[in-house]
Amino acid sequence: MSDKKLGFDTLQVHAGTEPDPATGARQVPIYQTTSYVFKDADHAARLFNLEEVGYIYSRLTNPTVSALANRICALEGGTGAVCCSSGHAAQIMALFPLMQPGCNVIASTRLYGGTLTQFSQTFKRFGWSAKFVDFDDLDAVREAIDDDTRAIFCEAIANPGGVITDLDAIGKVAKNAGLPLIVDNTASTPYLVRPIEHGATLVVHSTTKYLTGNGTVTGGCIVDSGTFDWAASDKFPSLSAPEPAYHGLTFSETFGPMAFTFHAIAVGLRDLGMTMNPQAAHYTLMGIETLSLRMERHVRNAAEVATWLEGDDRIEAVTYAGLPSSPYYERMTRICPRGAGALFTVALKGGYDACVETVSKLELFSHVANLGDTRSLVIHPASTTHRQLSEAELIKAGAAPNVLRLSVGIENVDDLIADLDQALS
Repeated sequence: MSDKKLGFDTLQVHAGTEPDPATGARQVPIYQTTSYVFKDADHAARLFNLEEVGYIYSRLTNPTVSALANRICALEGGTGAVCCSSGHAAQIMALFPLMQPGCNVIASTRLYGGTLTQFSQTFKRFGWSAKFVDFDDLDAVREAIDDDTRAIFCEAIANPGGVITDLDAIGKVAKNAGLPLIVDNTASTPYLVRPIEHGATLVVHSTTKYLTGNGTVTGGCIVDSGTFDWAASDKFPSLSAPEPAYHGLTFSETFGPMAFTFHAIAVGLRDLGMTMNPQAAHYTLMGIETLSLRMERHVRNAAEVATWLEGDDRIEAVTYAGLPSSPYYERMTRICPRGAGALFTVALKGGYDACVETVSKLELFSHVANLGDTRSLVIHPASTTHRQLSEAELIKAGAAPNVLRLSVGIENVDDLIADLDQALS
C-alpha cells in the first residue's frame, strides 16, 4: 500500500520500513557496521559513480538511518530525506549545496538562540552572511532579497516564543523571488504542520526534540520537497552544473526531484561527515511511533498551563499562540489547526531576579537546555541559550530578561500547574 494513502498514525509506525529481509525482525535492526561488502568490482564502481543505489560506508548511508529518513520523509510529505548528527548539522547541510562565498540568507529574527549565533557568527567563516528580518513584515522580507540571496529561512513555530510563522505568505515571497524556502519544523513536527504543503522547499528538524521525544539522543534531518527547479537559474551550480568529483555528472539533470537528496548524501555527508549513528536512529524511530499520541497531550497540557498562567496576577504576559488573546491565534487555526505546540514563553512581573528564583524552585519542570521531551522543561533564555545577544536583540528574539521558556510535557496537567504555582509564590 502506498505511503501517500495512509493516515498519519499509520505512517508513524510503518512508513519507510518493512520486516528485515534476512531475519524477519519486525522492529528495524540497529545495523552497527561501518562498511558493506560489495558483490564484485563492477558493483563497487557503480555505487561510487552514483549509477546504482546501495550501501558503501556508514558515513554516507546506513540501513537503520535510511529507515528513519524514509519515515520522516513520509510524515512530511517529501520526496527524499537525509539524516545527520544534529539539528545544527541539518541547517548547515541544507544550505551547503545552495551557498557560495558572498551569498546570504534571509532569516527570521525569531529563531533559536543557537541558530542566531550560527547564522550571524559561524556563517562568516564560510564567507556567508544572514540578514535578519521580522517575518511578519512581508515588505521587509522582499526588500532584503538581493542578487546574492540564496535562501529564505524560518521556524514554523518559533523558539522560544512559540510564534507561528505565516508559511503561506512567506512561501509566496520565496516562490516569486525564485528562492528556496527552508523551514525548521522542530517545535511543531509534521503532526501539527507540514511546511511543504505551505510552500517550503526544504524542511529541517532537530530530531533530538519531539520526534525522539525522550531526551536520549541528538540528531537532525533534512526533507526535500522535490519541487524546486535548481536549474531554473545559475544561482545553484552545485546542483545544476557538472560535478567534477563525479566525472561531470549534473545532479539536477541526473536525479531530477531527488537532486538535493543525492547531493546531500554524495557530497554533504561525504565531505562534512555530519553522520547520524544507527543507535540514535533506532531511538528516534521508536519515538516517532508515538508522536501523534504525545503531541496531542503536549498541546492539551500547554493550552491549560498557558490559560492558567494568563490569569495569574504574577504574570505579565504569555506568548502561547493557542490562547484566543494571542495576535497569532487566527494564524494558528490556519497554519496549525491541530494546535499551537507546547513551547512558549512567560514574562514575570518580578523581572530577571524572579525568573532565576522561579527556575530554582520548580520541581517537576526540569531546568535544562532542551525542549520536546516527555518531561516538562524550563529555561531562562537571557542567561543561557540567548545570553550572547544584546538586550535589544533579546527583545527582538522574544527572550527579554524577564522571560522564561516553557516546554510543556505530558505529565498530569494539575501537577504541572501546582508546581508552577508554588515556584512563583
